[in-house]
Amino acid sequence: MTENNVASIGVDKLEEYQSIARILHNVFCFYPNEALIDSFIENDVAQTWPVFAESAPEQPGQFYLQRYLQQWKANQLTELQLDYGNLYFGPGEPKAIPQGSAYLGEEQVHFDVSTLALVDFYKQHKVEFKLDMPQPVDHMGLFFSVLDSSFQRLIGADPHTNKDELMQFIYTLLQKHFTPWAGRCLALSEQHANTDFYLGIAKMTQAFINELTSTFNVLPMPRKLHR
Repeated sequence: MTENNVASIGVDKLEEYQSIARILHNVFCFYPNEALIDSFIENDVAQTWPVFAESAPEQPGQFYLQRYLQQWKANQLTELQLDYGNLYFGPGEPKAIPQGSAYLGEEQVHFDVSTLALVDFYKQHKVEFKLDMPQPVDHMGLFFSVLDSSFQRLIGADPHTNKDELMQFIYTLLQKHFTPWAGRCLALSEQHANTDFYLGIAKMTQAFINELTSTFNVLPMPRKLHR
């Protein structure tokens, strides 16, 4: 990784990545509310979301998200919140648990060896969280929060700053800690989503991860998955 890699990405692309990461952080970390859906509609998120080269060959996620937003009524909020709970929160075991330990740990418990490795990685790089709601550190939404801040640091870095370390941080985060399991979580999201909103989001998220994997030349570390 060199600073030429950063320059080749370009500030516009990094800003695009940062915006997407910020949206996905909120989508995965929190129950949906009317304000979220209204902001998606007002900002025409489905139409302005980029279609990446690595998007699925079938209907992209934007199609499903747009279809959902076009028929949105406020009385659908309970159904949407139930879908979020069913997929990512509970009650009961979520269908697409958004924590890496559920996929990487043989016993599928929170705070296992993979989680400890991530905690240690964050400590080495002085990554800290200020959360409105406590979440396990390997929660998918928090990965997008870390990516959001990392892209911001790349954008705002002093021209004389060596950016290799930041690039390497993003590369390692994706390679070792996120991409080995994220695809399985998103596949389960697609399989069990009861609304076009979360079906679309799952597809769009996978396409975004594919884009980052390509941009940062990431070869995901092979890991045995336990669900």
